This record gives sequence, C-alpha cells and structure tokens, in this order.
Amino acid sequence: MIRTLTSFLSVLILVSCGSKKINNETVLNPDGPEGLKGRMVSEEIKTSMNDSGKFSGKEVVFSTSEDIAVLMDYLASDALEGRGSGTKGIEMAADFIEDRFSSSGIAPYFTTYKDTLENFEGVAFNVVGVLEGTDPALKNEYVMLGAHYDHLGIVSPENGDDIANGANDNASGTATVMELARYFGKEKSNKRSLIFALFSAEEKGLLGSRHLAKKLKDQGLDMYAMLNYEMVGVPMVDKDHLVYLTGYELSNMAEVSNAYAGEKVVGFLPQAKEFNLFKRSDNYAFHQEFNIPSQTYSTFDFTNFPYYHKVDDETSEMDYGHMAIIVNKMIPIVEGIANSPVKEIKYK
Repeated sequence: MIRTLTSFLSVLILVSCGSKKINNETVLNPDGPEGLKGRMVSEEIKTSMNDSGKFSGKEVVFSTSEDIAVLMDYLASDALEGRGSGTKGIEMAADFIEDRFSSSGIAPYFTTYKDTLENFEGVAFNVVGVLEGTDPALKNEYVMLGAHYDHLGIVSPENGDDIANGANDNASGTATVMELARYFGKEKSNKRSLIFALFSAEEKGLLGSRHLAKKLKDQGLDMYAMLNYEMVGVPMVDKDHLVYLTGYELSNMAEVSNAYAGEKVVGFLPQAKEFNLFKRSDNYAFHQEFNIPSQTYSTFDFTNFPYYHKVDDETSEMDYGHMAIIVNKMIPIVEGIANSPVKEIKYK
C-alpha cells in the first residue's frame, strides 16, 4: 500500500501496541516444507481444518497452507531484496510469476508476460496473463484480478536488517492472485476472460496500474470489473467477515461477492472509508480509466499488523492458513462474477 498511510500508521502503532492481539498459537507441520514449520495459524482458521490440516466445510478445497508457503517463502525472501521497482530482485520475482503463470495454463496477455512501464524512470514491468473465457459471447468481456508485487527494496537499517521484504505488502496479494490463476488455469470454469495482473511501481505512486489501465483503455478493452488484493496476510481482529472491501459503499460488489460465497465473506471497515483507501491501491487507476467497479479486498484493519513499511514485514508474521482460506472463499466469488449472464456489479 502506498506511502500516504505512513504518517497515520506511525501514530497508530504507538497507541495500539497494548491492544488486543490475535489469538494465535504455533502449529507444527512435520510433513510440510521447512518454511511452514511453526507458522502462526489463528484459532478461527484451525477450526475449519480437519486433522490432516486440509480445509473442511462449504468452501472450495483447493489452496492449502503448503501451497501458499511455496509462493510466499520465495516472494518475500531476502534473496529478492525487497522487490524494489527496477531492481534485480523484482526481476527475479517477475520471472517466478511468469513461470507459475505458464505452468498454470495462463497465456501472456501481450506478446510476453512482461509489459514494460512507460511512466517509470528505469526499467520496470508488470506481469500480465490472460485466460480466455469459455463462452463465445462473454469471452469478449474481461474481469481483472490484480495485486502489486513490488515493495520498498533496501531501506535504512533497523537492528541490522535493511531488507523491506514486504510479505504482507504485498507478496500476500500477489500469492492470492497466483493461486486464483492456478485454479482457473486448471478448471477453465470462467465464461468471461480473466486477466491476471501483477503490478510494479505501486510504491512509487501506482505507476504500474496507471500504465496498464491506460494501455487497455486505449485498446478498447471491454472491462467488466477489477478485483484487487492488498495486504491479506493476517486475519482481522474481532470482525464478522473475512475481508473488507475498499469503496464498500460505492457499489454492490460486496453484496454480489457474499451472494456467490453463500456467506458474509466481505464486509465494511470504517477506517477504509475514513482514510479513503479506495484511492490508495491499484484498483483506482481502472476506476479512473474505465469507470467500472474497481475495488480492493484486504484484511489490514489498522490494528492487526504493526509492521507496515517496516523491515519486520516478514513471512514469520504471516498466517498461511488464513491466506489459503481467502483463496478458497474467493474462488466461487470470482467464478460467479465471471459467469453471470449480465454485468450485475454496478456503481450506485
């Protein structure tokens, strides 16, 4: 999430350090990858798992903690040096995403997956894939699933650490989009075409999404909706929903999402409106260019994560079980939006 929140969060962290913390406990998985051992898994998430650690209940069973770990433990590793735009580290991340898209059956939207930004000094690129819809008419309409994959890179050292790994911001959103791409690439259950867009230079002022939104608008693309994922790595505290939606009151996207989920997955966060988060992530460029419902799903609730733009935004602070639940809950939502006979999501 871009730098405009930094001043507020500095104050918030000071006043919230003594607030209620998420009730987590360490869950060891002796059969999982080394990076998953000791990962924090919330009590709420544990209750939706069976004895094998898989998810049970109404939600689609596709993504697991282990699947999320493979993505997160690379994207937020020290080897990528914080994924600063225009650096070798983010190029490594782009190569990783490209390989995953290819193996998932997602084609490059342009000639290649990498689309070079025209509004960035230096070399930076978005990674953009597409999965054609199955319906002869609806496949000419597009739903975008997006997240930014850049972060701050190398920063001023804190306790000897100068790598801003950006696990929550925004390897978490990136991993969510990659898992959704893996699902739909496998199932091909989308009547509308799906664009999977991972943006660079969000931290430089939403440059990657601005570049892509303008480029697609100039092409005359028929975009139906843009679903963005930002900071979804830890659960919210004391909420009756899994994620909140920025610009909640502007459209019926939350209502439509919950209808397809069959439960209240998406809710309202007052602080998101108070601090106008609708304009502070990559959804906003698509709202401006296309005037279509373009909104962000998030679980950063201003109390549950004190490491925003800090070197401590590490994978050790993430809840991979929670993230897998988000992917699984999002599958019927995205499927419903992609397959509805009419464009039912509308601005109010």
